[in-house]
Amino acid sequence: MPRRNRLWTSARAAVRDAVRFVRRGVRASGSERDDLVLVVKTVAAATIAWVLARHLLPPTVSTFAPFTALVALQATVYRSLRDCAQYLAAMAVGAALAALLAAVAGIHGWSFALLTLVALAVGRFRPLGAHGTQVAIIGFFAYSSGLGQIDYIGYLVASVALGATCGMVAHLVLAPARHTLHRKEAVADLFRRVEGRMGELADAFETDTPDGERINRLRGEWRELSSDADRIRQAVDTEVENSRLNPRSAIEGSADALGRAREALDICQRCQDHLRSASRSLDHAVSSNELAILPAAFRSAYGELLRAAAAAIHQIGRQERTEPQVLNQTLTKAAHQLDNARQALLAEDGWPEVTALQGTLLTDAGRLLEELHHSGRFLEQGL
Repeated sequence: MPRRNRLWTSARAAVRDAVRFVRRGVRASGSERDDLVLVVKTVAAATIAWVLARHLLPPTVSTFAPFTALVALQATVYRSLRDCAQYLAAMAVGAALAALLAAVAGIHGWSFALLTLVALAVGRFRPLGAHGTQVAIIGFFAYSSGLGQIDYIGYLVASVALGATCGMVAHLVLAPARHTLHRKEAVADLFRRVEGRMGELADAFETDTPDGERINRLRGEWRELSSDADRIRQAVDTEVENSRLNPRSAIEGSADALGRAREALDICQRCQDHLRSASRSLDHAVSSNELAILPAAFRSAYGELLRAAAAAIHQIGRQERTEPQVLNQTLTKAAHQLDNARQALLAEDGWPEVTALQGTLLTDAGRLLEELHHSGRFLEQGL
């Protein structure tokens, strides 16, 4: 009984998630709406392909039409054309192998084994991509159901061509939406969140009694931000692909904007690497009680350093044009705070463990500032 209840609860949760997904797709543009539109186009293209193939072609090949329509409808026009071309090439090779072996060797068990061996070998060719296995699958159908006869192979080609046509027509009638602005906003929001977490880290670090609980929490949030950065990168890469061969009009300068968004993500992820390293050191310092005995002068200088670095990240990650003069002033201030923190380290004669912690934090901060200094010039035009 408990197992049945768990299954029922899981089923209800899945239904609720599906309903919320559909509602979000209907109410606002975004990935949910894109997925819904793709599903509708796929259903329509596959159904039309099946109906036409059922009336125009023999039943033995009609299934290939809706299947090819599925292949021809991917998230982007470029990917659809690429996958469709790869599938058509695999189909042609498989059918040709079946016809050749049937004509030369006849229909036998050993010739079928030879067909399988050759089809698997040809299917490994890189130009066929993920559709290399279709060489063997199409070969099996043409060899077993069609006995390698030219008439059957002709009908098979016609069915595949019909499905591909239906799929591509659906893409041309309602091409995938362009989301250049959304991707830029997502990158800018990621920078704002990194800036905010750096401010929180400075707050936790500067207090008379460093907030170890907040530092532990922030370390987990850095991991979440890293996952979000990977997700945004995938979305930007998809949008770059979506810009290829898409008949929808694009905003002016969209190609350059997406290129800058990619560069900004690179910068942000490299900065997060240094910040995660500093967070690991601070987390270890919390567990070993070293954080509480860090000199106040060092903590104050390091907190100001984090704030200055956060201001530089703000300048680099904003959607408007980056102001080089403001960015340079911010980085100069951050470098000054780094020098102050180094002077505070030299002025203290503390425990070796604490000195090692300070050195590690300064190393991470120095690498962060160097990254910001070398990266800022790439985004002077803004996201």
